Amino acid sequence: MPNVFGKLFTISTWGESHGGGVGVVVDGCPPNLPLSEDDIQPELARRRPGQSEITTPRKEEDAVQILSGVYEGRTTGTPISMLVFNKDARPGAYSEMKEKFRPSHADYTYQTKYGHRNPEGGGRSSARETIGRVAAGAIAKKILSLASKVETLAYVSRIHDIAMPPAEEVGISSDSIEANVVRCPHADTAEAMIERIKEARSKGDSVGGVIECRIRNLPVGLGEPVFDRFEADLAKAMLSLPATKGFEVGSGFEGALLKGSEHNDLFENRDGEVRTRSNRSGGVQGGITNGEDVVFRVAFKPTATILQEQPTVDLQGKETTLMGRGRHDPCVVPRAVPIVEAMANLVVVDHWMRQHAQNRLFSF
Repeated sequence: MPNVFGKLFTISTWGESHGGGVGVVVDGCPPNLPLSEDDIQPELARRRPGQSEITTPRKEEDAVQILSGVYEGRTTGTPISMLVFNKDARPGAYSEMKEKFRPSHADYTYQTKYGHRNPEGGGRSSARETIGRVAAGAIAKKILSLASKVETLAYVSRIHDIAMPPAEEVGISSDSIEANVVRCPHADTAEAMIERIKEARSKGDSVGGVIECRIRNLPVGLGEPVFDRFEADLAKAMLSLPATKGFEVGSGFEGALLKGSEHNDLFENRDGEVRTRSNRSGGVQGGITNGEDVVFRVAFKPTATILQEQPTVDLQGKETTLMGRGRHDPCVVPRAVPIVEAMANLVVVDHWMRQHAQNRLFSF
């Protein structure tokens, strides 16, 4: 189904940007997991609009309600349904976009595919859909925190043409990531990024960027060759996010410029464990995690809706112009950080459950 993600730990998101609300149904969550809205809300607060001067001014508390699947503070093993009401919807700002297609947005493709669409804020194609992903990801994060030492840290590594130094030189922690509104762990680079976003906004324009993510302390063995390779599911998770245009793991495209003798991660025995001296593989070999940090990057395009008049066409195919309206992020990347973390945690939990089901259930 097109709105479902995962094999054993599954999520189904629903809702539109300016409808009554948005939410998610999580199925496959183990029973007896301590869970409340307090476990979900902090992650939604990191994603919500209106949180800083470089985000959309839309004011939403994004207060989550757990409707099912939890009794007396613990999960029951049945589907968990969560709801967030839309409080600051302004559908009238999109009346012109009902007839005209925004350049590089999903308006045209949705209209052509379905013949009928919700144009208010992009409807289902809006980034507001990701509320359900973050809420579900918070449950996955809670499972991982109780069952393992896995830590998932995403951060902004590039905005437009401004890039931070390599992570190995900076040192990455949740505190350093959340120390500024752009969520770049390198303070000097963060200041330059913020100014670049402000500059684009002042001109009614937008900029894109790159998020890097590191998943630490993963066990060896997660991943299902051939089609459900760990990095393949990560790629699907990330490229399913709005505004994404690229995904790479480990050395990524730069690895294509190296020779095998330069690129290979040499094995060594380190304190009784098989480890690699380098990590150009990005923590995955043959589609299976190898115990090193999983490192990947996701590229986000500039926000499509900009406050500049642009040529376009209308429903009848007539050439016209359109000035973007509504409230939009001049750069979606800082708010996408918790979304990337959520999707990564969902992939980890799903593969962890699959590994246990296949290799731990029976002993021969």
